[in-house]
Amino acid sequence: MKKLILILSAVVALAVTSNAHAEKKMLDQVVAIVDQNVILQSEVDALIHNVKANAALKGQSLPSDRVLRTQAIERLINSSLQVQIADRMGLQISDAQLDQTIANIAAQDNMTVEELKQDVEKRGENFEKYRENVREEIVISEVRRGSVQRRVYVSLQEVDSLLKLMAKHGQTNEEFHIGHILIDFPSQPDAKQVEEAKDRAQKVLDLLNNGSDFKRIAITSSGGAKALEGGDMGWLNENEMPTLFAEAIKGKKKGDIIGPFRSGAGFHILTIFDIRGREVVEIKEVNARHILVKPSVILSEEKAKQTLMDAKKQIESGDAEFAALAKELSEDPGSALKGGELGFAEPSKYVPAFKNAIERLESGQISEPFRSSHGWHIVEVLEKRTQDATEIAKKDKAYRIIFNRKFAEESASWLRELRGQAYIEILENE
Repeated sequence: MKKLILILSAVVALAVTSNAHAEKKMLDQVVAIVDQNVILQSEVDALIHNVKANAALKGQSLPSDRVLRTQAIERLINSSLQVQIADRMGLQISDAQLDQTIANIAAQDNMTVEELKQDVEKRGENFEKYRENVREEIVISEVRRGSVQRRVYVSLQEVDSLLKLMAKHGQTNEEFHIGHILIDFPSQPDAKQVEEAKDRAQKVLDLLNNGSDFKRIAITSSGGAKALEGGDMGWLNENEMPTLFAEAIKGKKKGDIIGPFRSGAGFHILTIFDIRGREVVEIKEVNARHILVKPSVILSEEKAKQTLMDAKKQIESGDAEFAALAKELSEDPGSALKGGELGFAEPSKYVPAFKNAIERLESGQISEPFRSSHGWHIVEVLEKRTQDATEIAKKDKAYRIIFNRKFAEESASWLRELRGQAYIEILENE
C-alpha cells in the first residue's frame, strides 16, 4: 500500500501552476487502481499511440479512441497484475539480459540494434521507453511461464493419440492464419449474462457478414488476449489451436466467418485470414558444447563474461581443452561432466539467445561470450546434420503441440483467476 500512496502523491504533485492564482493544469492522472499499483493516463496514451503507429504501418483501420482506451486499460490491468507478482517474487531482468533480447529482436528483423533504434524513433517512440517495455514483457513472460507451466500435464496417451492422428493425415499439415473475437462473460454467469453475451455476439456476426473489417471489430469488441492486435492469433495448425477452434474450422476456407460458438470463457467468432500447406521432411540438428557461468551476488556480470573470454583465449591458444574447462567452470550440471557436450538437438529446443548463437556458427567455431536467461555462455558447434524425421522427433513434436495448446488455455484461465482475486477499480475521469 505504501507504494500506491507514493505513486498517488507523485501524480497529485504533477498539478502545477504558474503562480498562486493561476488555473491548475493536470499533467497526468490515475485511470485505474490495480491492487498495490495504479495505471496512469500517460501509460494509456502511450499504448494507444503504439497501436495506432503499428496500424498505420499495416494500413489497418481502427475504431474510436474511446474503444481503444477501454482495450488499452484492460491490457495494462493484466500487465500490472503480472508485474506485481514479479515484484513479490523479486524477479528482475538485468541490463545484460535485456541487451541480448534487444539484439535478438533486431536480428530477427535483419537489423542491427542501431537500425532498430532508428526504426523505433521513426515511429515516434522513445527508445529507452521501448527498452523498458521489452524488459516488462520479459518479466511478464517469465511470471506466466512459472505460474502456468506447473498446471500443464501431458500424458503419454495424449501424445500417442496425436501421433496416430498425424499418421492418419499423412505428415502433410495445413496451417491456418486465424482471427479471433471473444464476447466474454463472467466465470460463473447467470442466464441473463449468457443471453446478453449471445446477443452481442450475434450483432458482431451480423456486422462481419455485412462486410465490416474483422480486425477493427476485434479491437472494438473482443475480450480476448489478442484484441489490440485485431484478434490475430498468427499461424496455427489444427493440433496447436484449442480443440473447439480446430473442430470449428474443419472444412472451412479462406475468408469464412465461423461462429459464434460457446466455451467457458464466452462466445467465440473466428475467421481464416489465410491457409498454407506445410511439409516437414527433414530435421536440422546441431551437436554443440558449452560452458555456462552464472552471475551471482559474489560474481558480477562483467566478471562472469571476463571468465569466459579468458577461457576462450586459452582454448584457441591451445593452453587448455574445451572439455576440461567445461568440467572445471561450467555451472550446467547436465553437460559439465560430459565436457559441456549437449548432443544432437534442434536449435529451437534452446532459449532464443543460445539458438541464435549456434545457428550462426559453423562446425568447429567457438562463439564470443553471450548472455541468455540462464547466464553467460561460450558455445562451440561440433557438428551439424540434416536427417529424416525420427520417431523421437515425432514424439517431441506431438508433445510440444499438446503442451503449447494446453499452456495457452491454462494461461487464459490463470489470468481470469488472477483478476478475480484482485482489487481493480477503473476511475471515470473527466
